[in-house]
Amino acid sequence: MTKITAAITAVHGYVPEDIMSNHDLEKLVDTSDEWIRTRTGIEQRHILKGEGKGTSDMAAEAIKGLCKKRGIDPKEIDLVICATVTPDFTFPATANVVTDKIGASNAWGFDLIAACSGFIYALSVGSQFIETGKYKKVVVVGADKMSSIIDYSDRTTCIIFGDGAGAVLLEANSDGYGIVDTIMCSDGSGREFLHQKAGGSVRPASHETVDNKEHYVYQDGKTVFKYAVTKMADVSVEIMERNGLSSEDVTWLVPHQANKRIIDATANRMGLTDDKVMVNIQRYGNTTAGTIPLCLHDWESQLHKGDNLVLSAFGGGFTWGAVYLKWAYDPAKG
Repeated sequence: MTKITAAITAVHGYVPEDIMSNHDLEKLVDTSDEWIRTRTGIEQRHILKGEGKGTSDMAAEAIKGLCKKRGIDPKEIDLVICATVTPDFTFPATANVVTDKIGASNAWGFDLIAACSGFIYALSVGSQFIETGKYKKVVVVGADKMSSIIDYSDRTTCIIFGDGAGAVLLEANSDGYGIVDTIMCSDGSGREFLHQKAGGSVRPASHETVDNKEHYVYQDGKTVFKYAVTKMADVSVEIMERNGLSSEDVTWLVPHQANKRIIDATANRMGLTDDKVMVNIQRYGNTTAGTIPLCLHDWESQLHKGDNLVLSAFGGGFTWGAVYLKWAYDPAKG
């Protein structure tokens, strides 16, 4: 019996038009362009502005572009999985809002929260609906309006994050292309080092939580960096070893764009040269669940059928993981 795999058949990304540069941040907090660039690799980030604009608006634009590129009607979509930590509302799910905004009237959807690992978690989940034959077209979108939960007087976090979205379409493949293997991990004891303290059922919103700025991202930078460097590199090497891949076999590393030093450490552990690593952190900053699909969008024209890609991420919680996939199409041929 022919094995069915879930292949990415289209990808598209979206970032808002407004840009916040490092020089803009110099006016808000005690920092400098040089300090930010040397420690993170970030030069600018995009910010979603406008009354009533939320994560669903960016996700919808990414999926609309995806459908246009693939030449399908949104009504053909069976399922939308939205990876985000900045949903439009506590409920309904942002995925449900997105299906309405794009006219995907035959799809159902749900949100998945795994911080910066959200997209690869969602990719792993979505692939199984294709592999079982349950659905023909599954959209996985990673989108976050991080500016909505960032304290722009906190120089340890405001320099890092930006807003953006990226989406992929998953369809069945029987020729050996698509998602070959996934490794997903988590360690809930890491929650104290990177979290949003208030707003959930443990600490609901109140005057006190707002006054104490507990609805913003909190990060213990040194601890998170230490864990991220180790875990992202470990899981990337593990998925290579599990699938008999050498550094020569890997065409591209598609890493979560949290920090250039973390990316470099992961690539070094994998034995990869810089020309095999997708890096766009300088343009977008850390868009959380949006970083990996935005990389795929930016590099789509350089990808070729049969390329071996390793997707790797680490996020708050802690969550981390890696995906090994064989790219399913050539840029010009579709």
